[in-house]
Amino acid sequence: MKVGIAALVLAYLLSQFYRAFLAVMSPVLTKDLGVTAAELASASGWWFLAFAAMQIPIGAWLDKVGPRLTTGVLLALGAVGAVLFSQATGALQIKLAMALIGVGCAPVLMASYFIFARQFSPAAFGTLAALTLGVGTLGNVASSLPLSWAVTAFGWRETVLGIAAITGAVALAILLLVRDPERLEGARSGSLLELLKMPVLWPILIMMMVCYAPIAGLRGLWIGPYFADVHGADQLGIGEISLWMGLAMVAGNFAYGPLDRWLGRRKLVVVIGNAVTLACLFGLWWFAAAPSAVATALLIAAGFFGASFPIVLAHGRAFVPPHLMGRGVTLLNLFGIAPIGIAQIITGRLHAGTPPTPPAAPYEAVFLFFAVATAIGLAVYLLSQDRPH
Repeated sequence: MKVGIAALVLAYLLSQFYRAFLAVMSPVLTKDLGVTAAELASASGWWFLAFAAMQIPIGAWLDKVGPRLTTGVLLALGAVGAVLFSQATGALQIKLAMALIGVGCAPVLMASYFIFARQFSPAAFGTLAALTLGVGTLGNVASSLPLSWAVTAFGWRETVLGIAAITGAVALAILLLVRDPERLEGARSGSLLELLKMPVLWPILIMMMVCYAPIAGLRGLWIGPYFADVHGADQLGIGEISLWMGLAMVAGNFAYGPLDRWLGRRKLVVVIGNAVTLACLFGLWWFAAAPSAVATALLIAAGFFGASFPIVLAHGRAFVPPHLMGRGVTLLNLFGIAPIGIAQIITGRLHAGTPPTPPAAPYEAVFLFFAVATAIGLAVYLLSQDRPH
């Protein structure tokens, strides 16, 4: 089972890579293919929306088929999407490729969480979830400065084609190494409707909508065009800044896990972390035109404190009945991922519709959008019920 989980974590590392690599690729894609920041934001949105759309069927497949086939087959489809990306000649092909990659990456984290939920205690779930997310977020790091080096050394098409080959190899490893948990004997059937009829989940689902969207949106795309347009950063410079934010996200994931276990109060941990993230987002809006060191510091802090996703998911998972575990964790993930795709499309339009005078103005609109959305979600989450463990 350990080697199977390792294969799933490696797949999640690739998922984190794919959701964030457009930030570093944006300068070369704009230069070679003529795609705009708004088109790349839309492509990023397609990844997240395709990823989110698959969560409902994946929840049923995890319960009925198991994580091995569900993840291995879909990740192989993601490898096909990466091949298509490497051959792209325009924005539409990039969007279609990102959608296919999103479908391929959709099951990998939930497959791990499904195994954790079925084979470990509820008290251990939050720590294991945060550990998996922390290790997997190294893919976010790989999509920063290392990707910049690879693109500079080999070219962007060759680099993406190599990553496609790695993705296919990991898909094969999952099919060979993952072991499905034992089926629940005599378990009654259920549906998503049963979960949605639980009012205790509603504030947590709202929090899921905003706890990951800002850092995913900024690190996944906007950090690149922002530093290029406002601060004149080149591709390697963007890679370095993305690296620091990515490392902060990794550190944040590792920090949230022990805090959840030590304090035993998930709600308190989530509220404090997201309040600090909210302050960082308003700071980015207010100081968007300040020296780049200010924005870099705020993004690093947002990356660290904004890494509460696994703890919010663990909070919701604590209320999910065992026979609906697959559907439950994927429903929570759906609410965590779909808003990112929607937000990327909205922020792309806000950016395109805001006159670039001064150059920071379009990015101020983006930062303010994320800040206001986080504030609303946090206010609703204050009404949630905690479940000490």
